[in-house]
Amino acid sequence: MTNLNVPQPALRSVLTCLMLSIFLGALDQTIVAVSMPAISAQFNDVNLLAWVISGYMVAMTVAVPIYGKFGDLYGRRQMILIGLGLFTGASVFCAMAQSMEQLVLARILQGIGAGGMVSVSQAIIGDFVPPRERGRYQGYFSSMYAVASVAGPVLGGYMTEYLSWRWVFLLNIPLGLGAWFYTRKTLAGLAVNRRTPVIDYLGTVLMILGLSSLLMGITLIGQGHAWRDSSVYSLLIVAVLALTLFVLHERRFREPLLPMHLFAIRPAILCWCTVFFTSFQAISLSVLIPLRYQTVTGSGADSAALHLLPLAIGLPLGAFFGGRTTARTGYFKPIILTGAALIPLAILGIAFTPPQAFVLSSLFMLLTGVAAGLQFPTSLVGAQNSVQQRDMGVATSTTNLFRSLGGAMGVACMSALLLALLQGLHLNAGMGPEGASGNALLDSLNAAPGPAQDALRGELLQTFKHLLMGSALVSLLGLAAALAMPNNVLRGR
Repeated sequence: MTNLNVPQPALRSVLTCLMLSIFLGALDQTIVAVSMPAISAQFNDVNLLAWVISGYMVAMTVAVPIYGKFGDLYGRRQMILIGLGLFTGASVFCAMAQSMEQLVLARILQGIGAGGMVSVSQAIIGDFVPPRERGRYQGYFSSMYAVASVAGPVLGGYMTEYLSWRWVFLLNIPLGLGAWFYTRKTLAGLAVNRRTPVIDYLGTVLMILGLSSLLMGITLIGQGHAWRDSSVYSLLIVAVLALTLFVLHERRFREPLLPMHLFAIRPAILCWCTVFFTSFQAISLSVLIPLRYQTVTGSGADSAALHLLPLAIGLPLGAFFGGRTTARTGYFKPIILTGAALIPLAILGIAFTPPQAFVLSSLFMLLTGVAAGLQFPTSLVGAQNSVQQRDMGVATSTTNLFRSLGGAMGVACMSALLLALLQGLHLNAGMGPEGASGNALLDSLNAAPGPAQDALRGELLQTFKHLLMGSALVSLLGLAAALAMPNNVLRGR
């Protein structure tokens, strides 16, 4: 199913359309966040507001492994076109939504489409490029995430301020249509696997039920619900039961949605572990660092978000260097190990650097981004190198699944730990969208009188210091996985 003898102009065209698909999917994770206050004001509803973003993330995560398997069975061109079409059509419904319920439902459909765009794009590169050269191209994909993380808040803020929050979704329509027609033309000659498809309907239902329940439970915990809350507890019980039945079913089904034999491949499972813990750190930091600056220094949301720029810049730098080095040497473990060793040191540097020390803090954030960039594309290439070509789509989608699960777990665990650490500060601390600032923690802090507010800011500085130290401790698990990884050589040249 590979297309290794592809002329460079054709390969550049393929790469361009895939990067555009990934950019669209990544952009909608960041561009909507700044429009949340305007959306809340329009519909006068804060109860479902968090699910405008969370619903998109949950749907995209659940859809990723399904697209991966269907791409192996029916061909990746068809799957990426379905993803682009669904994403673009759902964007129309998002822009036309007349209630919060309609918007959340449209965002879920949009996330299902984005799951195909992101997952299948990365698998298609596996069809064109041998593993040894693949790191360079995965580095280009990582740069799309970095560009989206910077462009999203800027575009979203401008459109919400001068046009309307609906333009955040209307922007996707011309971009999505252009990407659909360009992809349809560019990938017209992409080879299609001729295996007779056998659809695992029961496995699909069990996976959707299990992953959706798990991610919804994790999301509720990150929004401040207790672990023993009845809704959280029920979701986690359903997730455990559904995923257990899913594993038992997949072991016996002839054409499983997620082949269990992949989890017996040591290099692949260790690559997935490193991706999980790297995403745990990167995504949780992208949420906590702006909140740290807002609470400790009193910065506004716009200036606090600027402190994430070094992280966004470091990601493509690390991915580019890691991809080039992997292609030159043929080994992926040294790059992954370097990134895994740098992350705990960089996070400890952030923890012990006061937010007011802008230059030093930015350097540690840049180092964290470089460390994560070294691992994301290289771990994906290592996982793809460890499986047979017939399982390329499943291996790619499983890598993205672990990446999404790591980010969700990171935000939930770090937010829950922050709430626990804040219990002794006499603040009505919550992570939900309330009050004038959109966050109960900031509202409570701003309501305190001058001297008391200064004292609280000092205590919050120590709280975030302890929180980041805990994050660095968790990152050692990723380092352990990188150390245990065999030093295999990448196939092909």
